[in-house]
Amino acid sequence: MADESVDVVVVGAGQAGIATSEHLRRHGIEHVVLERGRIAERWRSQRWDSLVTNGPVWHDRFPNLEFTGLGPEEFATKERVADYFAEYVDLIEAPVRTGVEVTSLRRADDGPGFVVATADGTIRAQQVVVATGPFQNPAIPPIVPADADLLQLHSSGYRNPEQLPDGGVLVVGAGSSGVQIADELLEAGRDVHLSVGPHDRPPRSYRGRDFVWWLGVLGLWDMQTPPEGAEHVTIAVSGAHGGHTVDFRDLAARGMTLVGRTVSYDDGVIRFATDLAANIEAGDANYLGLLDAADAYVARNGLDLPEEPEAREFGPTPTCVKDPVLELDLAAVGITSIIWATGFRSDYSWLQVDALDDSGRPAHRRGISTEPGVYFVGLPWLSRRGSTFIWGVWHDASYVADHIATQRGYAAYGT
Repeated sequence: MADESVDVVVVGAGQAGIATSEHLRRHGIEHVVLERGRIAERWRSQRWDSLVTNGPVWHDRFPNLEFTGLGPEEFATKERVADYFAEYVDLIEAPVRTGVEVTSLRRADDGPGFVVATADGTIRAQQVVVATGPFQNPAIPPIVPADADLLQLHSSGYRNPEQLPDGGVLVVGAGSSGVQIADELLEAGRDVHLSVGPHDRPPRSYRGRDFVWWLGVLGLWDMQTPPEGAEHVTIAVSGAHGGHTVDFRDLAARGMTLVGRTVSYDDGVIRFATDLAANIEAGDANYLGLLDAADAYVARNGLDLPEEPEAREFGPTPTCVKDPVLELDLAAVGITSIIWATGFRSDYSWLQVDALDDSGRPAHRRGISTEPGVYFVGLPWLSRRGSTFIWGVWHDASYVADHIATQRGYAAYGT
């Protein structure tokens, strides 16, 4: 028998869990939010020191609370984001319990509902919302052996340049995290190599509007699936230094060496694919495509936005792109650290219910899983492109909470 009962258990008190709590409260549904660490723990402890949001605070927030102390076009630090979510918990009086780790979820044997096991006991719930997000376990490709004579860190374990031993650094991955970390290391005087794979490269702003605004008016936030072939394409965008467009030519001009995808390692020598120029070119095409769509939108709607022809001007192709480095003897070139900005793997091993597909990923439609009564919030592309952003999570949580309320209405009919 469970130690306590509650209508709904929400697992995770990050942006997804907090948003879900708000919408459950709107429906008057009894619930509890369980968090193994602190509120917004991953913002606090799995980000580097200088991280800021990738979107301006007018956009990257919940609808019912603005960021105080920041201008609308500014980018919040990781500490400010974590504090924002803590403030939001207080605002909506969310029933969050911190320091409670969920160890398993299973169907109840003695009736409807689920048993949520924690280190503090068990909770019986009629519905469970999994709001742990997609960032459970750092994903490091099995390329360089762990016992190689150099420091290897995942981007979630990187904090600042002083953390690393003296010497050069190879950063693998040129999405938002990899680009910003590589840029910070370059500014700190390090010799930096950046391994660049396929990526989208939107303008930080164009014609006086941030790219998040352009994605909104162009309907691109509402794309329901990634473009074909772009499922694993990262996005190179930065809010650092007040926000700027990422241009790999500029990084190379400042002294960074660009290389292609990291593919193999043997006896101190690391090798790269021959795809660097193609990846840069594809990123440029993505960038120019957004400018074209923006210009067409301005013309179609008769907007008075300043023209920006210089946004289409690129610098010269760097030597490292024209004549790419295909292998490096790490010791010979003085590289002592590798930072893997290569994403995360999910871990749902604690879910002992029929809510996962054959590969162990959530099986759902807009967060409604294949196990009736189990829901997911906070996943990439849960319903649309915007699902991983703070505002997008809020809307996804609303849909899930509405579904829970509807199902509870069916269950209560005639009783």
